[in-house]
Amino acid sequence: MRILFFSDIDLDLSDDNGDLNELGASFPPLESPPVHFATENNTIVTSQTGSTALVPCVINNIGDGMVSWIRRKDYHLLTVGLTTYSSDDRFQAIHLQHSEDWTLQIKFVQQRDAGLYECQVSSHPPTSIFIQLNVVEARAEIQGPSEKYLKPGSGLRLQCNVLQSTEAPSYIFWYHNNRMINYDVDRGINVTTDLTEKTSTLTITNAATRHSGNYSCVPSNAQPASTYVHILNGENPAAMQHGGRGLSWLQCSPSSWLLIFSVLIIWC
Repeated sequence: MRILFFSDIDLDLSDDNGDLNELGASFPPLESPPVHFATENNTIVTSQTGSTALVPCVINNIGDGMVSWIRRKDYHLLTVGLTTYSSDDRFQAIHLQHSEDWTLQIKFVQQRDAGLYECQVSSHPPTSIFIQLNVVEARAEIQGPSEKYLKPGSGLRLQCNVLQSTEAPSYIFWYHNNRMINYDVDRGINVTTDLTEKTSTLTITNAATRHSGNYSCVPSNAQPASTYVHILNGENPAAMQHGGRGLSWLQCSPSSWLLIFSVLIIWC
């Protein structure tokens, strides 16, 4: 029996270029998987004015590709990689090392920032998705009419809701005329606020004439709302309409006006 050693065998394990790979054999080159956007095309993002808008773009298999953000309404190049090319420093690409997330951040978002944004990867050929940014104006609303009429001793309840807000306010303050009254328990005023639900309720169990006046609901991140409360002390509510300016005498009938003019003519 003859034992063969590798030194006795002449094998040609070189590739087409005559180079040996680590295993001494040649393999076909591996193709890189195609770029894939995990963020859905035509995603809609809603932010409120004054907040920080985050426009998402998650990309799989980016390889050596470079990510750019483009504002489509004027084809303005905002960022390339982590470099901001816009003179408006509110725009910034947010990306953590080894992550697949290339979010566009817009600080202190304004109504003019609304529109279509393109997230583009410099693959061959370049590939993109489009994200729609909507910007809303958050506002407070006090339920009920803009003017309220109560008798002394009755209860007052004002509920304020923050509408079109994409994030919870950090506070909701109530003002009576120019005084903040959230903590005026000793004056018969109680305020309960649920910031998560974006709502606040003001209650007065025993209203007095000193509680008359303008009440404003002022959230930290929304336009305020106001209502005027009249605590009647024998007055006629109809005579206090239109701000209670004593203009009810203008609501005379045509015959009354004719009598007034006749008297004036005779007197003259």
